[in-house]
Amino acid sequence: MPSLNIIVAVAEGRRLYAALEAGMAAAALGRPVRVFVQGEAAALLRDPLSFAGDEARRAAGQPDLAWLVEEAIAMEIELFVCQSGMALVGIAATELVPHVRAAGLVSFMANIGPEDRLVVY
Repeated sequence: MPSLNIIVAVAEGRRLYAALEAGMAAAALGRPVRVFVQGEAAALLRDPLSFAGDEARRAAGQPDLAWLVEEAIAMEIELFVCQSGMALVGIAATELVPHVRAAGLVSFMANIGPEDRLVVY
């Protein structure tokens, strides 16, 4: 089955949230999913996780960003953070959420097959 590859290219929590929701839906259907968080968006995966929309989501009975990332990891969605983005926002690999790996865009793209899907948020 073709994999779904998602790039989060903007440092907005709601984009990462939407990307994770899409990835989790694809994973629930049995599709392999990989998410690459690029540039300044790398800061979104700094531990502890949170974003400005968390409180409103919890109030509406929806999960917050931290829960979504934890659940995505449990669903075996691979999460990668841009090494250049980490340098740009001044975070080290030790500051990332567990199970998130530092990677480069070239290595991420090299693992996308001709039948795979690529979505950018």
